[in-house]
Amino acid sequence: MSDLATRFQAAQDDSKKLSKRPDNDTLLSLYAHFKQGSAGDVEGKRPGFTDLVGRAKYDAWAKLKGMPQETAMQAYIDLVESLKGA
Repeated sequence: MSDLATRFQAAQDDSKKLSKRPDNDTLLSLYAHFKQGSAGDVEGKRPGFTDLVGRAKYDAWAKLKGMPQETAMQAYIDLVESLKGA
């Protein structure tokens, strides 16, 4: 496993141990960067209007379309690190 992948995994573990819950926008950013870093570009249909959370997650991930997985992984790591210090 590459160093980046190892740090990405460690950041994923750290994100579950944050001292306080991030605001919703930050949570969406974490989700989107995690999904882009682990799965690549968004796939599937956008959830219906009754699934507000699903739509918000889908839209956040879709905004990162085209971002290389390595870039998304690093952005996720950086975001988790910034939250650990907060």
